[in-house]
Amino acid sequence: MPKALVVSDEVDERLWTDAVRTVSVDLVIGAGDLPYDYLAFLASALDVPCVFVPGNHDPDLSGYTRYGGLSMKDGFPAAWPGPAGGINADAQLVDVAGLRFAGLGGSIRYNDGPNQWTQRQQARRARGLVRRARLRRWRDGRDVDVLLTHSPPLDLGDRADPPHRGFACLHRTIEVLRPKWLLHGHIHPHGEPVPDRVVGTTRIRNVVGHRIMEF
Repeated sequence: MPKALVVSDEVDERLWTDAVRTVSVDLVIGAGDLPYDYLAFLASALDVPCVFVPGNHDPDLSGYTRYGGLSMKDGFPAAWPGPAGGINADAQLVDVAGLRFAGLGGSIRYNDGPNQWTQRQQARRARGLVRRARLRRWRDGRDVDVLLTHSPPLDLGDRADPPHRGFACLHRTIEVLRPKWLLHGHIHPHGEPVPDRVVGTTRIRNVVGHRIMEF
């Protein structure tokens, strides 16, 4: 069973030291709104891959392509602002450490910041992700293990204030993809316990801060 260090939204200074090397995991999973240097450090110190989606406070990563070690934007070499060596799963299907991830980063649109989407825009992105997952399943017979998002589904762990409303389209995405897990950040518990929620065969978990998880 793959084992992961799952992080989101809140930096744990204890992990941003060499002490993290005592943690034994197979990968790092980031659910958004963390310094990209932090993600890169964790992956490098642990010598494991890092898969992530951007949050609404993260830099815009759209428009970048990567070929080998070279990053390009608009046809020209450009420094990628994401975490060194990180795998951006936003609106993508990626296989990492034996797990299949489907990713949808960002939050509901509430100002002009990056990585923000209206309900309609995120629904369009979700439909594209579902098409890719179905095609991949047809090719190799494998289902999605983890739906990795920054925001939660609407009315499942979100908040009533506009910046923290969840996405309605995630309900349909869960229904079609039937991932074992939906991992999200964005909603800070502020010390309160946050129980997992279960929809069908999918377990929804708020991973703000850090957790060690076995899949």
